[in-house]
Amino acid sequence: MESDVLYELVVDAVRAALEEDHGGDRVRLHKRLVEGAVVFKDAEGKVVREVPAEQIFKKVTAVRERLRVIEQKLNNHPALSNEDRAELQGLITRAYGSLTTFNFMFRDEADKFQGMGS
Repeated sequence: MESDVLYELVVDAVRAALEEDHGGDRVRLHKRLVEGAVVFKDAEGKVVREVPAEQIFKKVTAVRERLRVIEQKLNNHPALSNEDRAELQGLITRAYGSLTTFNFMFRDEADKFQGMGS
């Protein structure tokens, strides 16, 4: 079996085990936001759009999962130098930091984003 395929199988197995250990892969929305909404208003105070909080939450967690995949791929990419890898990792860390704005949406502390200061 090719080493890349074996690596992906191991990563998938570990991820599944960790998700199972944490009660499933479902990251939970904070209870105070269930059935809540994000309201966008214009400068005059008129509601432009109202989006269910759960929909925003799903989008934020999807971004996190995609960042994790990118992080894994760059850390294991054979053609990247250590300097390139470190630079790209820094960009991903800063992206996580930008997403800390949404930490209030997470029910569980362990699921919250961590930036460079954490």
